[in-house]
Amino acid sequence: MVCTMSFLRALLRTARMIRHSPRLSTGLPADDAVLLDAPDERLSPALVAAALGEYEPAAKLLATTRDAAEWENRDRYLSRLVTFARNRDGWLNDWLATAPHDPDALLVKAELAVRRAWESPARAERLRDVGPLITAAAESDPRDPVPWRLALDHARGTHASHTTFEALWEQAIRRSSHHYGCHVAALQYLSAAWYGSHRECFDFAERAAEDSLPSSLVQALPVRAAFALLIAGPEVKTTSVLEERIDTAADLAITLSAAFEPGDPWPAEVRNLLAYVLVVRGRWDEALEQFRLIGPHASSFPWSSVSDDPLGQFLDARDGARLQVASATPLWNRADHSRSHGHYA
Repeated sequence: MVCTMSFLRALLRTARMIRHSPRLSTGLPADDAVLLDAPDERLSPALVAAALGEYEPAAKLLATTRDAAEWENRDRYLSRLVTFARNRDGWLNDWLATAPHDPDALLVKAELAVRRAWESPARAERLRDVGPLITAAAESDPRDPVPWRLALDHARGTHASHTTFEALWEQAIRRSSHHYGCHVAALQYLSAAWYGSHRECFDFAERAAEDSLPSSLVQALPVRAAFALLIAGPEVKTTSVLEERIDTAADLAITLSAAFEPGDPWPAEVRNLLAYVLVVRGRWDEALEQFRLIGPHASSFPWSSVSDDPLGQFLDARDGARLQVASATPLWNRADHSRSHGHYA
């Protein structure tokens, strides 16, 4: 009898998935339309030019962000340009040869050196060697908070003390009190994986979110703390208090996500992160809604943290959410039942 009931439940679940999955695909781009870390219309020409060995569009883009104090965009564009330069840096070398004291070129040079040092087995030693490059980038434009985000990453990799970290943090927020990149760097330093704890990580993230503007990406900082806890491994036991903080963080990020248009590339990484957390928490309907809002903009983070195939992991998670919602949806709703009996409103 038990086996029969289990079989019937599995059969009903399958029937629900078959019936509802097509409808639940509405608003989800086809798999081959989803792009990983697709550049926006400002960054794309700079990357195309860099592929041709030309640095001028990248220089103009970063100069524009600096002149307009677009610190969030500046940090994002810097990260993408450095990712490209890790394997093809001829354009950067030409830029530095032409303008060795350009603040933007110095910033790209410093970020690239930090990335390469992080990949070295002798990480701490290599990072200490690149410290002067970060200093040079910071001194080239004292207004810019982005070199201080680099300094915070550098402090984490060189095992800097909490006192040193706090001094760097003070310099960073003096330049931009709500800069997302600096907050993320600080959160990583305070995480259980480095020099803090999950509780300390949540405390910092929740205070920062409370102090930020409603549409600021800093509102997503608690969900990053939640992610760090969720990927920590089975040896970390979550208490009911921590689980409540995870769900509260997800709720706050849902509110933040709702402030942006569907398919907007700006909050895409935050929405990807939120979708991951909602999937892990089994909040399938809300996860599926975030996948709809993401549209074609899959991001490497967080999927690369849990898979060597981030795009594949994104698509699998999206399909999983859709199927879970379908399997939990009643096979026939009230309207279907009425129509089947000839009762039309």
